[in-house]
Amino acid sequence: MRLLVTGGCGFIGSNFIHHALREHDGWEVINLDRLTYAGNPANLRDIDGDERYRFVRGDIADRELVDGLFRDGLDAVVNFAAETHVDRSILDPSPFIETNVRGTQVLLEAARNHDVRRFVHISTDEVYGSITDGRFTEDSPLRPNSPYAASKAAADLLCRAYYISYGVPVIVTRSSNNYGPYQFPEKLIPLMIRNALAGMDLPLYGEGAQVRDWLYVEDNCRGIEVVLMKGRPGEIYNIGGGSERRNIEVVEMICRALGERLNRDPEDF
Repeated sequence: MRLLVTGGCGFIGSNFIHHALREHDGWEVINLDRLTYAGNPANLRDIDGDERYRFVRGDIADRELVDGLFRDGLDAVVNFAAETHVDRSILDPSPFIETNVRGTQVLLEAARNHDVRRFVHISTDEVYGSITDGRFTEDSPLRPNSPYAASKAAADLLCRAYYISYGVPVIVTRSSNNYGPYQFPEKLIPLMIRNALAGMDLPLYGEGAQVRDWLYVEDNCRGIEVVLMKGRPGEIYNIGGGSERRNIEVVEMICRALGERLNRDPEDF
């Protein structure tokens, strides 16, 4: 399989590329990434010499570049490329519209013109908004609460439109909060670990009562792999961890784990 992975130098994208090349000897991966603040080439330094891997620096909203990659022949696309930070989207929504909406449309149009067999679009459970009881399903209404979530919801709807209108074989995945290797340090778990080890304050929003479902990134990658290989075009697949925790609980778990490792009282963090 010749696979285009966009945003492959980011957190989940780099983990997926490692997973794909480790599990599938016959796969070839082209990684298209603009290398914004959250894209780190060091995440993939260990596979630089792998002949099955190629890195292209560029923007998914660059029509000429994207079309050239598709002209070379692709079997499938997995689109991780996105602006993802909620607080940054509140400060300035413009980059989120450019990448998450316009960039996705450029990819979809290229897939339409070049008859790609599979197009997996990586979305987020943020598009559903908030919930007090129960769990979201794939049929839950879209109620985004931030410009970031709204831009991802718009991209999801574009994916549906390209499937219905043009027959582009698009599949959407929506995962819960990921954690694991290569995560950008502004996110909750790596931020708390880094600050605790450095003896810095642990900046928790409010009382930390917000509940999140946590999913280990490798589990998400396995789920995306299954969707890529066996998912039904036009469908949406939620990928959850079944591990809901309040933010304060996560921070307390981190402090206990570090305390045991460093022989310190968790109260010291």
